[in-house]
Amino acid sequence: MHVLPKSILLTLSFVSASVFAAQTSSLCPAQSYEMALRYQQKSAEVMALQLQTYRLAQERFDQKVSQLSAPEKSAVVLDLDETVIDNSALLVRDVEKCHDYTQWDTWDSWEQHGNPKLIPGAKAFLDNADSKKVRIFYVSDRFEKNKAQTIATLKKLGLPQVSEQNILLDTEPKEQRRQKIMHDYQIIMLFGDSLPDFAAQFKPKKSADAQRQLVTESAKHFGDDWFVLPNAAYGAWSKYDTDAWKEKE
Repeated sequence: MHVLPKSILLTLSFVSASVFAAQTSSLCPAQSYEMALRYQQKSAEVMALQLQTYRLAQERFDQKVSQLSAPEKSAVVLDLDETVIDNSALLVRDVEKCHDYTQWDTWDSWEQHGNPKLIPGAKAFLDNADSKKVRIFYVSDRFEKNKAQTIATLKKLGLPQVSEQNILLDTEPKEQRRQKIMHDYQIIMLFGDSLPDFAAQFKPKKSADAQRQLVTESAKHFGDDWFVLPNAAYGAWSKYDTDAWKEKE
């Protein structure tokens, strides 16, 4: 019997695995999200970034509040999904079923019956803000029809100031919701995983270069009154083309 050399066997094994992976990916396009989800849900690095963000935010928050004569007339505004609560379990479930979660057709059921976890650092920051008498607003694009379920979810997680008035869901653009808050409160901090969580100028349909230029122009806000949480699972950025290194011949 003729035995193939080990090097050839290894090469064939690698090629077979690559072909299988390519075939699997073509049969299940949703699997292209798998590495991003693994990073978002399981990496200690994302956890460190989340803790780091809220820790630095709390230090800055305490500095700001110490200079306020009426903290109760100030507010912090936070997005919910991937900012305060972690929905990655839903996204992983969808990928395992070969379903593209960016169609957002499974989100309704998740809002009603899901059990998201807290983003590390979020509750400690919010409890501190609550203790300083600062108003907390949760501004999210979750479905308004599921508001009661969202309130129940947040209360179950032990978050402060969870009420009908303090939770503003997807009834109008976020900028309009922020403007309504500003009628009665001074917003001293904003939190989100997407740039439109901070200002209307960050339009999702703008190019990557345009968005990055806006970030440069707004640099003074980041780490002062704007705090961004990492989200590798979804976002407007996922539609952008990437740039490859072109080696000189």
